[in-house]
Amino acid sequence: MRNIRLIARLDIKGPNLIKGIHLEGLRIIGSPNEYALRYYLQGADELIYMDCVASLYGRNHLSDIIKKAAKDIFIPITVGGGIRSIDDATDILRMGADKVAVNTAAIANAQLISDISKRFGSQCMVLSIEAMQVGPARWEAYTNNGRERTGLDVVEWVKRGVKMGAGEILLTSVDREGTRKGFDVALIKAISTEVSVPIIASGGMGKPEDLLDAVINGGADAVAMADILHYKRTQICNIRAIAKAAGLDVRPYEHA
Repeated sequence: MRNIRLIARLDIKGPNLIKGIHLEGLRIIGSPNEYALRYYLQGADELIYMDCVASLYGRNHLSDIIKKAAKDIFIPITVGGGIRSIDDATDILRMGADKVAVNTAAIANAQLISDISKRFGSQCMVLSIEAMQVGPARWEAYTNNGRERTGLDVVEWVKRGVKMGAGEILLTSVDREGTRKGFDVALIKAISTEVSVPIIASGGMGKPEDLLDAVINGGADAVAMADILHYKRTQICNIRAIAKAAGLDVRPYEHA
């Protein structure tokens, strides 16, 4: 049985941790590193930092935040937003990140997926997908934090990305993001049945049991959580206990 990972997602704008609904209406939550350390101590398996406005400004601005996080946090860190080249990826990894998540730049230049995968290994190249439903069992890939349509079918784009070297998929449902209505299980399943790389389900977790739906019925390998943690509606250790009670393979809670 595969190991299911519990991941805390931190969306960043400038120096602040923020949260919105459908990736819009962003509200300031607080200091990203304070929250990151809290989630690390609660037992998160990984952290994802996403620079929400990086694509607008043409570069990722998380260097200082990642440097500080890497000093105190000893679990894998994925960083996304504004990564447009091998040099951008190199800079972020040097700051202490373990993986980079690429969306907008990969759609503009799919060769970047192969370039990053060949240079750093496929496990380092996370293809970030912002999916919006456009019809029955059909989703379109969006860029720029869910603002721009691409015309790309999500399933076909993911399959192509994996062939190009993506080692993991960060699959965000724009429709469900911030709504607390649960994951888009149909979307997750549409992807998990087509590719063999790990899938991180993101967008919509309203209660701990939503994880079970994403994993058991959708085929997700990990879930990324934001709203449910930021607003202290539960803790990662509680989610882990529910997952374990349901028979999922999760690592033991280790942090004090």
